[in-house]
Amino acid sequence: MSCNLCQSSKYKIREGSVRGNKDLEIKECLNCGLVYLSSTEAIDSGFYENSSMNETFNFSQWNDEKQVDDKRRFDFMKNKISNKKILDFGSGYGGFLSYSKEVSSYACGVELEKAIKPFYKENHIDLFENLNEIDETFDVITAFHVIEHLKEPAMILKEFKNLLNKNGKIILEVPNASDALLTIYENKPFSHFTYWVCHLYLYTQHTLSLLAKKAGLKVDFVKHIQRYPLSNHLYWLSKGKPGGHMEWGNFIDSKELNAAYEKQLAKVGATDTIIVQLSKEES
Repeated sequence: MSCNLCQSSKYKIREGSVRGNKDLEIKECLNCGLVYLSSTEAIDSGFYENSSMNETFNFSQWNDEKQVDDKRRFDFMKNKISNKKILDFGSGYGGFLSYSKEVSSYACGVELEKAIKPFYKENHIDLFENLNEIDETFDVITAFHVIEHLKEPAMILKEFKNLLNKNGKIILEVPNASDALLTIYENKPFSHFTYWVCHLYLYTQHTLSLLAKKAGLKVDFVKHIQRYPLSNHLYWLSKGKPGGHMEWGNFIDSKELNAAYEKQLAKVGATDTIIVQLSKEES
């Protein structure tokens, strides 16, 4: 399998294993740096339709981490989506849209999973199963931790582009292939935990830029953010397990310390998450 971005067949194998399919290898393109699984055939659309990832979701018992992420995204996006038409692709249980519908002129989602449909109906949020069902155009299209799941991401980004109004924006959030636990600390337990059969590709700032170019889009800005705090990293390094922010967060983490740590990681592109804003290339 050659690189989806540059078609190079030269790669190295990253240390680690793939959660959900230990037979897969993790490859890193030696030409462009894209990180990808040795096969994309393990997952199809039917998996997401019936995965029940969000089936147990109860909005009144909103998971703390999901709520924090949705509120963070909304706060970041609020000015961009005020009185605008927005589409959230891969909208999951609709947490971001639940915030966004209060300030946007129109907010809708695209989500395959069947189990979450009642929530959208109850909360009067339009939901579509795929982009072909949509005859609207949008000022902002978002996809949070979705693009890494797609076999042909450039094709989907081209479809996004066709659904954008003039001066419209696309906001993507993805896991960072250069996460410090992988590239700086070289934490072996994390390398056997973080790779997942559903994450077909992992991106860096550079490979996201290449993906945008392939789709005929330009990069407006890239922002590195750290979702998990210093306590989480220290716990991985000490215990080799996740959950450090819950075990040690009370006495290690502070707003100031985590902001400083995020800033340092961002300087070297080693945060756990990347946000990128894309727009149409000027003709």
